[in-house]
Amino acid sequence: MTYQVFDTTLRDGGQREGISYSVVDKLAVARLLDEFGVGFIEGGWPGAMPKDTEFFRRARTELDLKHAVLVAFGATRKAGVDVATDPQVQALLDAETPVVCVVAKSDIRHVVRALRTTGDENLAMVRDTVAHLVANGRRAFVDCEHFFDGFRYDPDYTASVVRAAFEAGAERVVMCDTNGGMLPSMVTAAINEVVARAGVPADRLGIHCQNDTSCAVANTIAAVEAGVRHFQCTANGYGERPGNADLFAVVSNLQLKLGLKVLPDGCLEKATRVSTALAEIANIAPDTHQAYVGAAAFAHKAGLHASAIKVDPLLYNHVDPSVVGNDMRILVTEMAGRASIELKSRELGLDLAGHPDTLTEVTRRVKDLEAGGWSFEAADASFELLVRDALPGAALVRPFALESYRVLVEHREDGAVVSEATVKVRVRGERVIATAEGNGPVNALDEALRTALSKHYPELKNFQLADYKVRILEGSHGTNAITRVLVETGDGNRDWTTVGVHENVVEASWKALTDALTFGLARTNAPA
Repeated sequence: MTYQVFDTTLRDGGQREGISYSVVDKLAVARLLDEFGVGFIEGGWPGAMPKDTEFFRRARTELDLKHAVLVAFGATRKAGVDVATDPQVQALLDAETPVVCVVAKSDIRHVVRALRTTGDENLAMVRDTVAHLVANGRRAFVDCEHFFDGFRYDPDYTASVVRAAFEAGAERVVMCDTNGGMLPSMVTAAINEVVARAGVPADRLGIHCQNDTSCAVANTIAAVEAGVRHFQCTANGYGERPGNADLFAVVSNLQLKLGLKVLPDGCLEKATRVSTALAEIANIAPDTHQAYVGAAAFAHKAGLHASAIKVDPLLYNHVDPSVVGNDMRILVTEMAGRASIELKSRELGLDLAGHPDTLTEVTRRVKDLEAGGWSFEAADASFELLVRDALPGAALVRPFALESYRVLVEHREDGAVVSEATVKVRVRGERVIATAEGNGPVNALDEALRTALSKHYPELKNFQLADYKVRILEGSHGTNAITRVLVETGDGNRDWTTVGVHENVVEASWKALTDALTFGLARTNAPA
């Protein structure tokens, strides 16, 4: 029996604090999930959410899914209401999706206290709704809300909900760890018991795990190992509270560690790109330390690691990063040895293996600078400039030479604060003086420098300051503390990061800014 990868990013994932998908966003997310190869995309709750109703309407003409089918989510009929006249159930049919997933109470305490009905009526609600959906040509899945908590409290009743759903024609009954309190051993034990008690095979069951114990991925894997063939996840683990089981971690573990084919051929290597794209749509910064797809998932810092990686990258990587579309990175820090410096330089297109004296000098220089507060871990552009300056024949031509700069900050009587900077530089034999104002001393300095260089380097107009970070270094205190500045710059095609360190924040910023312009101009003017 094949595995069913069921994604609920657009429904359960959208409950994460800070996420609010527009209809256009939802359509874009669906296309990316389909590209990744999931089998089912739960698009939302039509009838209850106007935005979701609109999504399903537009999806009929605007989505051309290759791998997935859309799923409408909703509830069983209300207590005491004829299923044929329940407007919520009708809204599920009106969504015109081939699959409908309904949530049902499976914890008797929730039936009595939340629904305020009887256990028998709840079973009838499940049977009636599933039978009605199947009679109208829909594949029916049932999410048993609070399954594990309910099963621990009253296993007979929870098992009776499972049986009722299957008897009415449900294709899958999904065990939901709604409160997210389970551990893998608990999940395995519950599955084994419900299979025996309800008389249903494990491969007809599904799993849906919240991450309140940080075990959502592990619990999902445990369920699959116990025989479950349907698992529900969200991209990047988005969801309410700590979130849901992360789609990318679950499918990567199942496919790469257990050897189970859960995605179509050629889809797993799209994981990193799709994960990042979905984070952008959600307007949430990608988790750099996310398993498999994070930027740091295969990043190595210790010199001991780098020495082994030189021999064989898999000695310190649990899988080849390329199988999930990621890359291995070597971080250059005070922990770096010669192997780290050599590998990082090679990653940047500079071969130090044939220049042992340069390799020794660069390693010493990095360690000295890092001891003084510099950090090249996130500043590849500054590190590349350092290596090029030391490597014979590789140094970049500096676009200007500084004569001096001056920055003034004026606080006026009306409360206005104005910054003004003047730079004096030599550019291609010409002495240039430029003055500019800015909303702060660093901005003013950046504007003045660009003004001075613009005549000779018109391409600077494409450079944009994407991010600016200031950090007071550990161990230094007060207003005379040593400051580290990271500057991220982009030209529309790529971004690069540079670093500067000094007791004076303006000087630290100047160092990072000049490295940024030097690196960017060299890249822009490099031969194709």
